[in-house]
Amino acid sequence: MKILMLSIFSPHFFNWSEQLKDSGHEIFWLDIFDSKTKVEQINFVKQITGWRYRWNYPGRYFFKKNTPVLDKVINVFNERKLVDVFNNTLKEVKPDIVHSFVMSLAVTPIYKILKAEPNIKWTYSSWGSDLYFYENKGMQGMKIKKVLPRIDFMFADCKRDYEIAKRNGFRGEFLGVFPGGGGYDFEKFRNLITSQNERKVILIKGYQGKHGRCIEVLKALNEIKGSLGDNKIIVFGADPEILNFVSQTELWFERRLEIFERISHSQVMGLMGKSLIYIGNSISDGMPNTLLEAIVMEAFPIQSNPGGASSEIIVNGKNGFLIENAYDSTGIADLIIKTLKSPRLVQLGVEYNNKHIKPKLERQYIKNQVLEKYRFIEENL
Repeated sequence: MKILMLSIFSPHFFNWSEQLKDSGHEIFWLDIFDSKTKVEQINFVKQITGWRYRWNYPGRYFFKKNTPVLDKVINVFNERKLVDVFNNTLKEVKPDIVHSFVMSLAVTPIYKILKAEPNIKWTYSSWGSDLYFYENKGMQGMKIKKVLPRIDFMFADCKRDYEIAKRNGFRGEFLGVFPGGGGYDFEKFRNLITSQNERKVILIKGYQGKHGRCIEVLKALNEIKGSLGDNKIIVFGADPEILNFVSQTELWFERRLEIFERISHSQVMGLMGKSLIYIGNSISDGMPNTLLEAIVMEAFPIQSNPGGASSEIIVNGKNGFLIENAYDSTGIADLIIKTLKSPRLVQLGVEYNNKHIKPKLERQYIKNQVLEKYRFIEENL
């Protein structure tokens, strides 16, 4: 089967695509933002990059940096549009299916083209806030309702998004719930997992911005002076808002606080593997990859639950705690205290995850199911 994939330059996409290596399918990837980078991890994929500019003229980066208005005018003539490049690629490749990752970036922009090509099957992978946040948000919400009836097959990272898709016009075949990047190679990370009695870290995802609410977690920690024992606080993936908040706020735990901005996935897994508690807080998400990674690395999760996605795997108070109000720092503080005061709860929660959740996140286990779904698509062309 010939598959044309549309996605941003993303490790999750590369990990997903890697599952199709040696599957017999011919894979093409159109890099929708054109990173102009060939990815060795998916070297079996025909990678369509370097398409955005007609002429890479001398001084282009100088103009972009120093004369943005002139650069914008030049790009009216110099920059190709994704829609046109996709249309040409579609004619050249003649795929059996188009597989789009992320609604606003890789589905709605090409809708008109594929609406006119009903014989080409269209598969959509929903990630993160793709549907939940934008379902009722103005123009994007209207676009979602327009395109979903054209989608033939759908993957999602949580059951919630399938329900959202159905009520917004999706009538195709739902292929199931899978982590956005496929499963995890347990052997690769085994040596990074520390025994529970050696863990002295509370790990926090450092996103703020549009959807993240890390600041509320830091406020929660500031409310519980004297309750943290000798645990260290580590924030990873911290964005500028978090750095500003920390620099401008008196935090009693500042001396035991360590902040990382952008770090590699392996570094994240290493931090997870030595953390007693992982806290992720946001107002919109799908099934958070970092929640799954915390479970794989045997940290006890405290996780926000927008739209009920996290509750698909977390039973509140059993194998983790659910943050029901991402803005309620006092409520978050209570969950942290409960966790720290209940080592037996943490132990039983991690044991439950190891027995019932973690095995279903193993890479080969997920890969076998994903390949079966692609075979199903092929049988229904």
